[in-house]
Amino acid sequence: MVDGKEPTIVKETLDKDLAKIGKAEAAVASTARALVGPGLSFLFLAAIVVIGGTLFGGQSNGLLIVAAAAIGGYMALNIGANDVANNVGPAVGAKALTMTGAIIIAAICESAGALLAGGDVVSTISRGIIDPTTAANTETFVWLMMAALISAALWLNLATVLGAPVSTTHSIVGGVMGSGIAAAGFSAVNWPVMAGIAASWVISPVMGGVIAAAVLAFIKVAIIYREDKIAAARRWVPVLIALMAGAFGTYMALKGISKLIKISLPHSLLIGLGIALLVWLIVHPLIRRQSQGMENRNQSLRQLFIWPLIFSAALLSFAHGANDVANAIGPLAAIVHALQDGAISDRVTIPLWVMLIGASGISFGLMLFGPKLIRMVGDSITKLNPMRAYCVALAAAITVIIASWLGLPVSSTHIAVGAVFGVGFFREWFTANSHTRLAYVHARSPNGAETEFSGLARRKAARKLVRRAHVNTIAAAWIITVPASATLSGGIYLALQHLFRIV
Repeated sequence: MVDGKEPTIVKETLDKDLAKIGKAEAAVASTARALVGPGLSFLFLAAIVVIGGTLFGGQSNGLLIVAAAAIGGYMALNIGANDVANNVGPAVGAKALTMTGAIIIAAICESAGALLAGGDVVSTISRGIIDPTTAANTETFVWLMMAALISAALWLNLATVLGAPVSTTHSIVGGVMGSGIAAAGFSAVNWPVMAGIAASWVISPVMGGVIAAAVLAFIKVAIIYREDKIAAARRWVPVLIALMAGAFGTYMALKGISKLIKISLPHSLLIGLGIALLVWLIVHPLIRRQSQGMENRNQSLRQLFIWPLIFSAALLSFAHGANDVANAIGPLAAIVHALQDGAISDRVTIPLWVMLIGASGISFGLMLFGPKLIRMVGDSITKLNPMRAYCVALAAAITVIIASWLGLPVSSTHIAVGAVFGVGFFREWFTANSHTRLAYVHARSPNGAETEFSGLARRKAARKLVRRAHVNTIAAAWIITVPASATLSGGIYLALQHLFRIV
């Protein structure tokens, strides 16, 4: 005590130390969370190696089969991390699904699509791009496909880390093409098939955008800009749900049960029509009951589209699993077939364990690394609500189904992004030019306040509906992926040739 006063206890140093400890603990926790994904991915690949070693360790080419299986699993992980975001991103962006719910639905439907309907598309990847007979021998063909898988997986992994929205289909197609050229020259590439695939890369996003814009136009004209929105929704929302169900039923009849019984296209369409009618009969009273007491405004309409959006996201995930599983297991199936049979064949049988690797890898990749890109697709390109997101999902689902039916390895990234841009650009045009909208707005604004902008001003305002920066970014990513993965694949094949003395 000095001069009768208690001494002042200064704890600034202690407070600073505690703050530093808290920051250090937060940094450690953040680092630990960042390592969870790679750690679990490593365990997944290690499990493939262990199980593969147990099953194939005694075979003459068992080591190569196990290595190829691990690389195929690595590729599947990256597909799940990158491409699956396009399927559920709109639903998450529209707040129809939580992130956890979207991941669960996508994982289940992706796996089901890969296992039930993924086999028919594999032939285009494994046999269509490169003519197997141009390879000098079986060993050359195996290493050619191995280089393609390695390069595609590495390129896609790098792009995912950098946040670049590249196409996994582009990656593997470029990889197969590049290693094929390195192994047997330009004559090894089936250029007519490549031309068809390249055309599908252009056609699919345009098709997705057009279909999405058409569905949104129908919703706006038939429901949104009606005097009685709720009555219009009761009439048309069940039809839209039935359309989705019918498309799903047709696709399942064509692809999902084709391994059990062959069904022609006309019969598949009849099955789809029957399912659509049944779903309409079930959904119509449910929508009527749900809409009871709703206010006559757009916010009420959005509630009616949440369940159709969830259903469409599930269908799109199923179709994606059926189509894009080929990217992971196409070359793997070709490698396994060549190693086990000792010859290159025009027909490749897809073993169940190969399908399981593709399906499980895609699901794990989605769960471990998908949320970042899901948010990007759902929020960054244009603003989505349940109605717009439903248009994106329905358009993308129909486009992917058509492509899978035709056996074309289209990019779900192209389709989904094309559909998102289609919705955004249509909204811009509709906002600036639609007589239906302008008449509707003018009728509710007697003082003209809502129509005071000139046509030029409206167009300038509408441009903000789509973020143009993403157009350039995505276009650049699409352009660079094929040559980059092809170059990387060719280099990897030449390195493997030098290392293992491939003839």
